[in-house]
Amino acid sequence: MWWEPASLFNETHTLKPPRWPASCHGLRVGVLADLHTGSPFNDLEKLQSIVETTNASQPDLILLAGDYVIHGVVGGKFVGVEAIAAELARLDPRYGTYAVLGNHDWWYDADRVAQALQDEGIELLEDRNKIVEAGDCRFALAGISDYWEGAHDLTAALAGIDAQLPTIAFTHNPDVFPLVPDAVSLTIAGHTHGGQVNLPFFGRVVVPSAFGDRYAAGLVVENGRHLFVSTGLGTSILPVRFRVPPEISVLVLEE
Repeated sequence: MWWEPASLFNETHTLKPPRWPASCHGLRVGVLADLHTGSPFNDLEKLQSIVETTNASQPDLILLAGDYVIHGVVGGKFVGVEAIAAELARLDPRYGTYAVLGNHDWWYDADRVAQALQDEGIELLEDRNKIVEAGDCRFALAGISDYWEGAHDLTAALAGIDAQLPTIAFTHNPDVFPLVPDAVSLTIAGHTHGGQVNLPFFGRVVVPSAFGDRYAAGLVVENGRHLFVSTGLGTSILPVRFRVPPEISVLVLEE
């Protein structure tokens, strides 16, 4: 209830997604998931530290995987999404910051959260995509809306993408992963918090997923398809983390 929730780790993960081209070798993707700003030890000052630490890791682009606000977490204090978005606007990747919404954002006010992010110049990709030009690297970035509360319309999210173009998809809830087609090189998600508690011998006690701990944390490879699940930064319901510290994830994508 103190040491891990109050800590901050900046972890680099080297991944080799299928069909990832040589021209995009070494692309650095920062992932910030489940900020839950206002949860214990996660006030605006902590968010400022998260932003500064993320910028120092020099990501090429940053993906915000939803759940910016809190609901009812013990010991928490609600922080307005406009203040959160203003702090996130200080993120400074070379090729842009992109966002999707999480279930807590929908439960609060999806339109307000979306407007706050967009007012600060953060591009929202809810069931849509865009082409990212990163030097000689060119790829499609597809945002999929929340599996629980959004439409999670993969047809819309991937519409118009050339079959030869490498694609990264990102979303809040990893339970959508079985629906993601093979053409997507890498899917990125959050939501699970890694279960928040990972007990020795017993494992992750509670993971908010229909698939148990199958998509709880880290890299998952199924039938050649790749998913990375960030354990996130804040806490939900109970302000507890054990053997699942808050993490800024930096993904280095190699061919």
